[in-house]
Order: sequence, then structure tokens, then C-alpha cells
Amino acid sequence: MGITIGVLSLKGGVGKTSVVSALGDALSGFGRKVLLIDGNFSAPNLGLHLNIIDPEVTIHHVLMRKANASKAIYKLENFDVIPASVSGRPINPLKLRNRIRRLKENYDVILIDSPPALNEEALGVILASDGLIVVTTPDYPTLRMSIKTIRIAKQRGLPIIGLVLNKVHSRNFEMDINDVENMTEVPVMAVIPHDINVLKALSEFVPSTTYKPQSDASVEYKKLAATLIGEKYKETKFKDFFRRTPRRHEINREIYYERIFK
Repeated sequence: MGITIGVLSLKGGVGKTSVVSALGDALSGFGRKVLLIDGNFSAPNLGLHLNIIDPEVTIHHVLMRKANASKAIYKLENFDVIPASVSGRPINPLKLRNRIRRLKENYDVILIDSPPALNEEALGVILASDGLIVVTTPDYPTLRMSIKTIRIAKQRGLPIIGLVLNKVHSRNFEMDINDVENMTEVPVMAVIPHDINVLKALSEFVPSTTYKPQSDASVEYKKLAATLIGEKYKETKFKDFFRRTPRRHEINREIYYERIFK
């Protein structure tokens, strides 16, 4: 039985859909069967990221009981996708959990993209998930919205796996990882550096981890993916062999690994 992970952010522009795409690709690199679902029903983007432009059958049809979930699956090279209808259709987002439940029998990991809003669609993703990853950027306005996301998840009793700190420039005008964790009371599980290759990958309709597999951002996705499925990532970059002091998010990943898989 697989695990379903909702990827959330209540603020647009943080790169959430790119995170879903890259993380799904990274998970598949460990031999796992991965499904991505677009839970942003009003303004879907996941299919557009992956060159699924005008899908005939979508998650909207599944929620309206016009199609079985298996009929809405589009198979890509490294993972599968259930896109949403770009035109949008009237659906009940709170039925998502029941309509995709049986898919967990066929996949190791299901990632659900979510809308950048506090609405029924986001709640539907939360309720359909076994655990949550919150994507944020290291600035105060975005973190304030992330705290709202975390509060809702905790009220629903859902485990929050951690934060993905995205588009990080590593400059002194950004909040550091300690400030982020103090504000949110949630561990940072990955720090994804700002990388122009993410935009280049988008123009090619592929995950950034496929477009530039050895970039610092791609390696960080692979390390997070390994942690989520109980694998150990083997360092391949020369500089990483000689870094003696682990960074905060690396410690958090190790703590998660020991807690869940030991």
C-alpha cells in the first residue's frame, strides 16, 4: 500500500508545482512507482508543466463519476500523472480521498498538487493525504501563509512531514532556516536553491531533475526523495564528501529517517 503526500502552499509563486514535478521524478529514480495528481481544480498547472495540454479524461471526470480513476492516468517516461481540466468543471473537492483511494494499491507514492488558496480544494487535498509537505520561500509574507496551512493541517490531525524551502538565494536579506523553523514550528526537510534551470526545464516540459540531474537543486530533491521512502542517498559530488558539519535540513532528514524507518 502506497503513501499519499499532499504538497501545499497557500501563496502563489513559490514554485509548488515545480516541486511536485521534480520530487516525483526524483522518487521514481529510486525505482518507486509514482503518481502525480493535480488537485488545483480551478487553475490547474501540473499537466501544463508536463506537456499534457488538453487531456481528454481528467481528475474532474473522476470526481464527477464520469470516469474511473485508472482511465485518467497519463503515463510519462518516469512517472504517471492525473491532470485536471484546464477549462474547469463543477466538482466536489472533498470527494477526492474516496475517488483515488484504490490507486494506493498500485503506487508506492502519490503526490497531490494543491491550489494556492485557502478553500475547499485545498481542504480536499489535505483530507486525501497521509502526510503533508508545505512549500515556502524564505520571506515573511510567504511564511505567514505557510503558518495558516500548518494550522489547518494540525487541526485535522494530519502529520506534517516538513517544509521545503524553495527558491533560496542564500543572501542575508532572506530569513535563515532557524527563523523559519521557529516561526512555523515545523522542520525544514529540504532547501532548494534558486536555479534558472527550473525555468529552462519548464520550457522543455520536463522536471528540473530530468533537465539538469546533477544541479544542486536536483541533488537536494533526490536527498529528500530518499528520506521519504527510507533510502540512503549516496553522495556523488566531490565537495559533499568533505563537508564535515551537517546542515540543519540534513539533520532533520536524518531524524525523520530514524523515526519512521528504524
